[in-house]
Amino acid sequence: MTHQVGRRQKVSSREPLQFRYKIVVVLMFGVLLAMWARAGYLAVMDRSFLMRQGNERSIHQEEVQASRGIIRDRQGNPLAVSTPVTSLWINPRQFGEDPDDVRELARQLALDPVDLQNKIHRARHREFMYVRRDLDPSSATTILAQGISGLYGQTEYMRYYPEGEPFAQAIGFTNIDGQGVDGIELEYNSWLQGHPGLRKVMTDLHGHLIRDVDLIRPAVPGKDLYLSLDSRAQYLLYRELAEQVHAQQAKAGAAVALNVQTGEVLAIANVPSYNPNNRSHVTMEALRDRAVVDMLEPGSTMKPFTIAAGLTSGQFTPNSMFDTSPGTFRVGNHIIHDDDNNGVIDMTHIITKSSNIGASKIALALPPNALPDMFQRFGFGHTTGSFFPGESPGRLPAPSLWKPIGIAHMSFGYGETVTVLQLARAYAALAAGGVLRPVSFLRQNQPVAGVRLISPVVDQEIIRMLETVVSPEGTAQQAAVPGYWVAGKTGTVHKVVNGHYSPSQYRALFVGMAPATHPRYVLAVVIDTPSKSAYYGGLVSAPVFSRAMSEILRLEDVPPDHSSEHLTASTPVAMPQPRIGEKG
Repeated sequence: MTHQVGRRQKVSSREPLQFRYKIVVVLMFGVLLAMWARAGYLAVMDRSFLMRQGNERSIHQEEVQASRGIIRDRQGNPLAVSTPVTSLWINPRQFGEDPDDVRELARQLALDPVDLQNKIHRARHREFMYVRRDLDPSSATTILAQGISGLYGQTEYMRYYPEGEPFAQAIGFTNIDGQGVDGIELEYNSWLQGHPGLRKVMTDLHGHLIRDVDLIRPAVPGKDLYLSLDSRAQYLLYRELAEQVHAQQAKAGAAVALNVQTGEVLAIANVPSYNPNNRSHVTMEALRDRAVVDMLEPGSTMKPFTIAAGLTSGQFTPNSMFDTSPGTFRVGNHIIHDDDNNGVIDMTHIITKSSNIGASKIALALPPNALPDMFQRFGFGHTTGSFFPGESPGRLPAPSLWKPIGIAHMSFGYGETVTVLQLARAYAALAAGGVLRPVSFLRQNQPVAGVRLISPVVDQEIIRMLETVVSPEGTAQQAAVPGYWVAGKTGTVHKVVNGHYSPSQYRALFVGMAPATHPRYVLAVVIDTPSKSAYYGGLVSAPVFSRAMSEILRLEDVPPDHSSEHLTASTPVAMPQPRIGEKG
């Protein structure tokens, strides 16, 4: 009896367990059935939703970089090109949790792991951070193949300058984002810059590219730019200028060669220069395009324009005589000096002997505004039309300074400031028969119209005067080019230091044209602070003109003149030590 009671108790206690078990099974089956039903519904009835959610996690839009246009010289030779590179980046919000990833990435990129970790930590609020820009694609591929989670690569373009230092200031450079920041790269940035495209791509869980899905908008590369510069002439001019700056232990030098008929800049050189492909140690002195930016007093190189004012006025002819005895001339309380007592000379010999007194007497015989007006007509006091970034306009004295001594000083190039590019342009106007044209750094494919400044007769008279400067009697025998007639003018000016003319620091200038019988090219050369021995324009800058112009004429196949043997360079003549303001 007792045994039966115990058995009934065991059976009754097992029944609740079995009941609960059945409930759990039913519930689990119900959950699974609900999941299957939901999965079936999503797969059949709401398939577009699943596809949309999947695409949002694996398909996204990506920018396609566009290459920058090539800068070429007038012959089509590349001066600036864009080469593909790879930049590595991470998402700081997702990368850096694993110290091993940071250490491995630092090792691959030769970075300090602590510095990299700190950099990532500071960028935690961002979703994008470059860890290395402008890697060559092969190195980047090797690093990405290491499988570092959260490290990505993207194709970009880096600017490369094949010609290096000779073109540095003229071409300029771009920043790391491919934007022009100096020189031609800056001025024509909108022309050279491409427009990025857009593509749809599929990536895996780690963001690595699986395949391209669709091209939404193609990238449009930048347009090529053809410059007026000739890489051969540019190299030769830079070489001659650099050698002379070194030989004379000068501070700097600048030179510009122009095509007379088009106003094109054939070559423009600056020393010191720099390597545009490695600017880690570049200085501001090297960055500056001195030929376009620096303003300087031009000295006696302005005398041809004083002569132009005198001849144009009708008061003088080339045969007009001027008494320069005894080598000094009083203007108010000031004394103007010549290097020597040249006696009574005609207008041609004012140029040949570079007489300050003769130039002053011409200017003072004219109305006060005549000389400033003539200078303005030849382009001084405003920019050349080159559109080069940072070009200086120069400066002419204000009307309040057009007093006798101010006009006298202006007549031989003191009191006004010009750029080397302005000087070259003004002489190109003389070489073009008295027609002024805008300066262009772009290749011109058709004739360029200009503005007539003086009559062809007056212009030819001035050129004949300038030819005597390169004769054995003149101040620039070393500017002669064998086989060609040359016309030009020297200038030697004291530099202004701390507001005063320095008695020992000079700028040496020479500006000339060749062949003078039918001018094709003008070349202006300035050597800043020559310190080895000579400092006259005829002894320091004229030799650069001679060597560079000779090469330019040869490169351009300009036929030599006839009966010009006497114009070959000869031994320089000794010149007396001048006083301040007497430079020829």
